[in-house]
Amino acid sequence: MSAPERWAFPPELQPRAEDLAYDLAAALDAVVTVHAKIPEDAFTAGILGTERIGSATAIRDDGLLLTIGYLVTEAETIWLTDSRGRVVPGHPLAVDFATGLALLQPLERLPAKPLPRGSAASLVPGDPVTVLGRGGLAHSLSAELYAKREFAGYWEYLLDEALFTTPLHPEWSGAALVDERGRLVGVGSLFLQEQSGEREVRGNMFVPVDALAPIEGDLVRYGRARRPSRPWLGLYVAEAEHRLGVQGLVRNGPAFEAGVRLGDVIVAAGGVKVAALADFYRLVWSQGEAGARIPLLLERGGAPVEVVVRSGNREDFLRRPSLQ
Repeated sequence: MSAPERWAFPPELQPRAEDLAYDLAAALDAVVTVHAKIPEDAFTAGILGTERIGSATAIRDDGLLLTIGYLVTEAETIWLTDSRGRVVPGHPLAVDFATGLALLQPLERLPAKPLPRGSAASLVPGDPVTVLGRGGLAHSLSAELYAKREFAGYWEYLLDEALFTTPLHPEWSGAALVDERGRLVGVGSLFLQEQSGEREVRGNMFVPVDALAPIEGDLVRYGRARRPSRPWLGLYVAEAEHRLGVQGLVRNGPAFEAGVRLGDVIVAAGGVKVAALADFYRLVWSQGEAGARIPLLLERGGAPVEVVVRSGNREDFLRRPSLQ
């Protein structure tokens, strides 16, 4: 269970109920604290830690909660704390690695009413939004959407359109992004510091809630989306100055076993030259399902190196959740 909270946003950064067209108190009640415990020998323990704390949002009358996937991936134990301090166990119902979203099921009833869902498609840069984090009003932030665009993550992750807000919310994991009508439009994923035009921006990236609708039924019924698993290489790639450098490798993962090494520069995939991370992922995924053989042309020490990676399924490396 989470420790007592010791920080709060200054009042001028917190949303004010009188300025909003929706019931702020009810919206805050829909957000719960997630405390996940991950085994020390889990695949993601060394990267994401064994103690993870973030937020989740009630989205259905049956208590179903929406959060960000990395918060609960390989979780052994999950505790949920509502706005009134009640603590109940939770179960990681599904994690979808393509979208980055996850569903949690409380194992005891929580009184929180679900937050209505909106659509990120209705948002435009400059729109005011609110970030609702665990811990109530003191941990919630009046913000602005400053961009909507593609996002490619170094861990083999790609969103065609992500939401970017400022100022920074320091506890973004699973936080609820809410539009002017009090509707859930995004789920907190990352902290970013970048240039936006002529200004440097510190803010957050959110996964649009729209990504859930096409797969929600599958996630609830089967614990996964019933689509082919993408080829996974098990590498971490950084894009800089139109070059794709291998910055990390999963030991004994597909790329490692094929002979890819730290410091290699990826020149081509499937016979097509690449210089952007998003293009690289799309080329890899276009080669077939998990298990497909992916030809890579690398540059190592100034010399070309060709390897063929027999891709895998990311989920095969992870612990499966068990019902508590």
